[in-house]
Amino acid sequence: MTRRRFSPLLILVGLVVVAALVFWAWVASTLNFAYSEGERAGYLQKFSKVGWLCKTWEGELLLTSMPGAIPEKFLFSARDDAIAAQLSAAIGKRVNLTYAQHKGVPTNCFGETEYYVERVVVQQ
Repeated sequence: MTRRRFSPLLILVGLVVVAALVFWAWVASTLNFAYSEGERAGYLQKFSKVGWLCKTWEGELLLTSMPGAIPEKFLFSARDDAIAAQLSAAIGKRVNLTYAQHKGVPTNCFGETEYYVERVVVQQ
């Protein structure tokens, strides 16, 4: 009875394929299942496309609670180009953002923050 031996190259290719499948499953699950969802209102202070290799849309919402208070910044990402266009048109205006928080996204290629804007409403 002879024992079949696998070549080291075949084992290496198999490990790489398994690692890629695990990574893909992790990315898919973190981007498709939201940890939390909510809304924020404030003035859209900054919105730009950033990144060396992976270009992402990143923004900054200035939250104001009451006059004279120190404003808080809400940092967010936008993955959809249509939402990015709405946000670009709303710079300097008061907006309501509906967002989903996705924890554990493995790379910045999907956004630099864990808050992804899903809807934009410009207030009058």
